Order: sequence, then C-alpha cells, then structure tokens
Amino acid sequence: MSVELSVRGLTKIHAGQSVAALDSLDLTVPPGSCTAILGPSGSGKSTALRLIAGLDSPTAGTVHIDGADITGTVAEKRGVGMVFQRPMLFPHMSVLDNIGFAYRAAGESRRRSRERAREYLDLVHLGDIGGRAVSEVSGGQAQRVALARSLAGSPRVLLLDEPFSALDPVLRTEMHDLVRELRTSLDQTLLLVTHDQQEAAVLADSVAVLIDGRLEHHSDIATAYTRPSTLEVSRLMGGVNEIDGQWDGTGLHRSDLGELRVDGVTGIPAGPAVLLVRHELIMLGDYGVRGTISSLRPTGFRAIADVNVGSTTVKVEVAAASSVSIGDAVALTIPDGARFVVGQ
Repeated sequence: MSVELSVRGLTKIHAGQSVAALDSLDLTVPPGSCTAILGPSGSGKSTALRLIAGLDSPTAGTVHIDGADITGTVAEKRGVGMVFQRPMLFPHMSVLDNIGFAYRAAGESRRRSRERAREYLDLVHLGDIGGRAVSEVSGGQAQRVALARSLAGSPRVLLLDEPFSALDPVLRTEMHDLVRELRTSLDQTLLLVTHDQQEAAVLADSVAVLIDGRLEHHSDIATAYTRPSTLEVSRLMGGVNEIDGQWDGTGLHRSDLGELRVDGVTGIPAGPAVLLVRHELIMLGDYGVRGTISSLRPTGFRAIADVNVGSTTVKVEVAAASSVSIGDAVALTIPDGARFVVGQ
C-alpha cells in the first residue's frame, strides 16, 4: 500500500552561507501520486530530495512518511529509494547483481538475491540482460537498471533526481512510458525533480515550483499552466505571452488586446498588471482580437506565429501546414481558460 510523504518547514542553510538553499518548504505528496518539483538551476530542488532521502541534514523542519517523523532516521532505514541523473551502478557487478545488491547486503544468499532481482529486471523490460557486465549496456538500459535497483529495495517513497535529463529524446520518452507503467503496477508514491516543464506534465499529478529556495506555486498540472502564481512560474511552465495593461481589480484587464474579462484572480490590486495568455489555446478565426502576422517560426509539426496587435505581439501556436502567411490579417479567439492576470 502506498504512503503519504510530507515535509514541514524544511530548511537548509549550508555552512558559510547566509541565504537558505531551501527555505521553509511545506509540501505533501498524497499516497500513490507523483509530484514534480520544478525550478531553475540552484533553486533548491536537489537539496529538497537529499534532505528527504537522509543524505543531508536539515537546518530546520521535518520529514514525515505515512505520518511518522523520520527526520532523525538514517538514510538506509527511511524506506526511501532514489534514482540519480547518473545510473551510478557498481562496475564490478553484473546487471542482476546490481539490482540484487540490497538483498545481499541484508544477508540473503546470492541465489535468492538474484531470483528476487529478476522480478524487477522483468518490470523494466530487461529480463534478457541480467548476466551482462555494466560496461556492456547502453545509457538507457543503465538507467532502467538503476530504476530497478531502487525499486528492489521496496521503498515506500521513490525519489527521482532528474534521472532522464542525459538521455536523448527517444529514450527519454521510453523512460516516461516505463515510469507511468510502473506507477500503475506498483502503486508507488513518487517525488520527481526536473527542470523540464514538459516532463513534469507527462509524469506528474501536481507540480511544485521552487524559485530561490522558496515554494512559489503548487497545484495540479493544468492550473500551473493556465493560472500560475507569478510571472516566473508562468515562464517556467512555458508561458510566452505577457501582455502589459491595467487591471481594474474586479475582473477586467485593459490592454492593446482590448477589454478582457478574467475570472478567478485574487490578491491583485487595481493598477498595472500582466495578462498571461497560453499560446497553445489561442485560435485563429473570423472573430476576435484583430492583428497581423509578422513572423512564422516552425517548431516541428507546429509553428509559432507572431501576431501584432497595436504595439503588442501575441504568440500563437498553429499547425505547420496552416495556410496563414506573414502579412495576413487574422482574428484571435482567446478562450476564458487561456487568460490569467498576475502582478508586475
């Protein structure tokens, strides 16, 4: 049965530093769910994972698994598994013995350890390479082995510290598919650290955004995309449209795009404010905000069109095969769910 992971006030100030690497983090990962910690380099993402894993000690705060405080528990007794960016396999052991290492360390026979390891090797679809040396497997296979080794310890919580960032796009997609499959079969509680908002969207149920060591946003994926807490959060979630204008404090934003109603905005006083519009959700049609296409940039199967509306440029995602051309007059339909307002 899966368990809840929670941290309260988790703080880390490294020796000789006056600024916290992680500042009063409160975060809960419900049983069987996956939360992605997203943020730029140096935002405290990996620090949080190391504190949860017991690889470092917090300056303040607590870590709880299934309601029990494990802050003072040594790493090997926490029931936490961790997969790093590098596989970090034991080079002198076979693939199978790498996976079965935890069982051998616990005193089980080599034969029994290998039997149990084969179950996890099968889970990551590498059942035919157990006898190979680590040096004989590819990078993608090595990361699958590292994942199997972490799972073989039957962790109550699995931590993933950017484990797929070094893989090429095809292998990364395969690993994403595997993690989703394992979540279904193992009912595992996961905490993923990533700098890639697309990876967070693919794997996680919720996203927690860290900036300069502080939690700036925590919500389900859809809300993080369409209703980010700040400009910085919007940018991390791939937002590209930031429209300067005036907010009336009651639901209307005025800019070159006209007067647009935006629901659900709280805490923003009347005055200068930024309208955020998701470029993927804007539609070109016959009615709406009028503008002129000033550029088109292919991005594979899609393209990004720059549409000039007065002195403002709005980026719109269109099909690469779309018939629109530079210089075309177009109308932008901006759905209610594509709009949000944040302070400047």
